[in-house]
Amino acid sequence: MSSSSSSSSTSPFTVKRRTLTKSAVVAAAALLLPAGSGVARAAGGGGFTLRLPAPTGPHRVGVTALHMTDRSRRDPWQSDRHRELMVSVLHPARDVHGYPVAPHMTAGAAQSFQELAPLFHPELPRTGVHWAATMTHAHTGAPVPPGRRPVLLYSPGGGDPRTLGTSVAEELASHGYVVVTIDHPGDATEVVFPDGSVRTTVFRGDPRADPALFRTVIETRVADTRFVLDQLEALTAGRSELGRTMDLRRVGIYGHSAGGTAAAEAMHEDRRIRAAVNLEGFLDHPDGELFPVAEHKPDRPLLLIGSDGFSGRKELERSWSVMRGVPRRQIGNATHWVFTDYASMAPQLQEAGLMSAQGRNSLVGSIAPKKSVPLVRGCLHAFFARHLRDSSGRH
Repeated sequence: MSSSSSSSSTSPFTVKRRTLTKSAVVAAAALLLPAGSGVARAAGGGGFTLRLPAPTGPHRVGVTALHMTDRSRRDPWQSDRHRELMVSVLHPARDVHGYPVAPHMTAGAAQSFQELAPLFHPELPRTGVHWAATMTHAHTGAPVPPGRRPVLLYSPGGGDPRTLGTSVAEELASHGYVVVTIDHPGDATEVVFPDGSVRTTVFRGDPRADPALFRTVIETRVADTRFVLDQLEALTAGRSELGRTMDLRRVGIYGHSAGGTAAAEAMHEDRRIRAAVNLEGFLDHPDGELFPVAEHKPDRPLLLIGSDGFSGRKELERSWSVMRGVPRRQIGNATHWVFTDYASMAPQLQEAGLMSAQGRNSLVGSIAPKKSVPLVRGCLHAFFARHLRDSSGRH
């Protein structure tokens, strides 16, 4: 692998593009691993390998990465270029024999993640974890079974890559959904493109601390989401096997933090989206101005899920309290990133001596993954199964 490394004198939040070997990129694809939890020592002594929880549905899972370019928009973080996105499509697989299991992160993504993620989450270890060694339960390029299935879009939290939503995405795909996880370049810590380049985040702190920046973040995510839906429509109109498995009459969306804000607002703005779940995302701007979805109230199903230990809970309540009649759930003994793959990762890192108990509790709370993982997965599955049924009542 040939890659330039960050200099300590350079801001870690500046946009960079790194060139990696083709083998490091092969699937800018993305997502989860063979059974079990706990921590294993990586082959070659590269540190500890984290294991992610297996999906529980009846279907094996396939995954395909797609590179999309929106030539109608300029990138808000790099105005000299069109907006480019990377997404992963997870789906039930007809057959997985001979199709390789996808890594949770490619080598290039893992290197950037190791450098940048601890700046967003100081609880994370800077060394000692072989991030590239974790595998997923999804098989790259596995064929889809016949029939059209409901589609779910996922927008991750601010600064997070789409890979950190893998556990939930695989679970939903194993229960028969087509799940499209979206990276938001310039926002996510790292996004790997098919040419081998890695684009890192422009953030220098919490985007919500800068009202103008936060507005741009959410507007960009909503526009990204609508563009992805446009591209999926084009895919279903073509002859690809992947397109033929999507039922775009039954589209849902879920997101975490900034992704939760974007999910709720995208449903408000786009009638193609029938249901949404907001995982602890604000529904107002930092100055208190409500997003339209909160000001006008949703006319389609919306679920709000929070944690009892979220440090921004008081501020969150300011906008959530106006959503009268909108169902809410709360995860106990939990904090903000319990809705991500950190729910299973943080306890493993603590067990391995790579994260303190205080750090684990700050990141995901004291709740055990054997409780938190099924609880979050179950809330999402139950909600979408109810609201995305077809005319026969099947989901």
